[in-house]
Amino acid sequence: MADYEPLTRDQLIGAMSKGMKPRDQWRIGAEHEKFGFDRSTLRRPAYDGDNGILAMLTGLQRFGWSPVEEAGHVIALERTNGDGLTSSISLEPGGQFELSGAPLKDVHEICNETGQHLMEVKSVADQLNLGFLGTGFDPMWKREDVPVMPKGRYVIMRAYMPKKGSLGLDMMLRTCTIQSNLDFESEADMVAKFRVSLALQPIATALFANSPFTEGRPNGFLTARANVWTDTDPDRTGMLDFVFQDGFGFERYADYALDVPMYFAKRGETYVDLSGQSFRSFMTDGLDALPGDRATLKDWGDHLTTLFPEVRLKQYLEMRGADGGPWSRICALQALWAGVLYDAPSQAAAWDLVKDWAVEDHERLRRDVTRLGLKAEVAGRTVQDIAVDLVEIAKQGLKNRARFSGGMVDERGYLSELEDIADSGITPAERLLELYHGDWQGDLTRLYRDFAY
Repeated sequence: MADYEPLTRDQLIGAMSKGMKPRDQWRIGAEHEKFGFDRSTLRRPAYDGDNGILAMLTGLQRFGWSPVEEAGHVIALERTNGDGLTSSISLEPGGQFELSGAPLKDVHEICNETGQHLMEVKSVADQLNLGFLGTGFDPMWKREDVPVMPKGRYVIMRAYMPKKGSLGLDMMLRTCTIQSNLDFESEADMVAKFRVSLALQPIATALFANSPFTEGRPNGFLTARANVWTDTDPDRTGMLDFVFQDGFGFERYADYALDVPMYFAKRGETYVDLSGQSFRSFMTDGLDALPGDRATLKDWGDHLTTLFPEVRLKQYLEMRGADGGPWSRICALQALWAGVLYDAPSQAAAWDLVKDWAVEDHERLRRDVTRLGLKAEVAGRTVQDIAVDLVEIAKQGLKNRARFSGGMVDERGYLSELEDIADSGITPAERLLELYHGDWQGDLTRLYRDFAY
């Protein structure tokens, strides 16, 4: 029996509400994933081997990263900066390299942190004959070609995913994303931010669409990554209609999370398979796989990480709708959401864009942008028109924030690429397709040569 009192529902709610922070403590946390590849064969690297993922993790330790082990395997790295803030490098199931950045004050700091990370990765990768690529979906390799990383939770997820959707294994093995994590001041502030960011997530998905290839050829989508999420697991994905209903708050999100079937519980070094079982039962009556044991707050925190809606609530809000891409767009996503959500007038203006959309509009738009990108329509407007407005709102928000770099430049410059995408109506995916059908003459190896970090 674990040395914990049985959890109460109030404790679950409290674990999320502890994230409330006064405005002067709000931070931005950036996360991004990327595909590694062998420069000679373009294949995804295995964990072991002279130029494998473990060799990457070992090589990066010379930059002050410390290893994190699980069952004798190095599966992550951590580093604390001069301000005592910790960032980490972790592995997705197929060896996708993820930087989870420290919570930083502005987009300048985020972009510097990301740039330093990419330079360190390139320094080690060059010695190992590896490269790294930012796209939303693996452009070349089949599921069975992708090596699997030695992390216990992924064994459980890989067995459970096919029971719930046809593309869950693709999500695990063949997708990469960029994410922005933002704070809230109160429950009311969380609700307002959640609603506007969730409604606008498909607009961001269109702006960042960057995965038009599968297994070496065009796949019919502009963002195959976003399409994967439409057939992964309906219990834990989607647009969460209840967020837009009266009375939404921490309690309602906790109820939603309690109704999502579990994947696992971690006990020591071991992940215990609890897939499909009820967290409610784990709290109250226990589960046969863990006799005499009950759920802990650590289990609750782990469970919240296994929910995959387009915006996710933990002790902050996670914006999850963007394909992987180049350094410039990793910075741009942070600028977009900070500009919209960290300036009250801009947040209000953004809500005006979406407040009259019907509930069914949200899910339809989420699906439409996977193929149509900025040409999709909602409530009588094109996504391009809304994107133009959204980027302008974000620019104004960043101007109002007035966070300056050492060169006395504010954060608006990071939006320039998104401004170009919105104004042109042409997504990054469509630019790649133009190259594929034009200069590349159908040779997708050029993507690895021309767009590696």
